[in-house]
Formats: sequence, structure tokens, C-alpha cells
Amino acid sequence: MKNLPKKSMTVNKKIPLRMCIACRELKEKREMLRIVKNAQGEIFLDFSSKAPGRGAYICNNPDCIKKLRKQRLINRVFSCEVPEEVYARIEEEYFGKKS
Repeated sequence: MKNLPKKSMTVNKKIPLRMCIACRELKEKREMLRIVKNAQGEIFLDFSSKAPGRGAYICNNPDCIKKLRKQRLINRVFSCEVPEEVYARIEEEYFGKKS
């Protein structure tokens, strides 16, 4: 039997992409923030990206965070009425974490 050269075992790992709900751009999942609606109906920013519940992604960009509130995008994504306090809390958590 011939000694065949071994093929290199480099595997191209697939990079998960997600679409921003504000600017609609596809970006790497790890570059984005996750907004979660859990089973109790609470909506919050998930900085760990591991909280259980329905998730939506938004760019880690102040303009997209502001657009979220202005266009009330969470209402559309989760198909429910979202109180203004939720938008205010998300902005507060985002801008508080950035400083």
C-alpha cells in the first residue's frame, strides 16, 4: 500500500451571523447585543447571550439603540405592546454599561 500524504485537517468553522433589527445589517453574533423576551413576558438586554426566551439582535451601536426606541422596533419583533419603560431601561442599561 502506498503512503499517501495526509490531508491537512483544517476545518473552516462557520461564523454565526445575525441581522440587526434596527439597521438590518448582517454581522457576527458576538458583535451584537441580544434582546430577550422570556416566558414571563419580561423584555431585557441579555449581555451573556444565553438567557432563555425569544431573542432579537441589535448592533452594539448607539444609533441603532436610539432607533430601537424611535421606531418602537421591539413591538414589531415580539408582536406585542411594549411599554415605554422597557425602551428607557434598555437605553439606560446600554449607555450605562458603555461609560
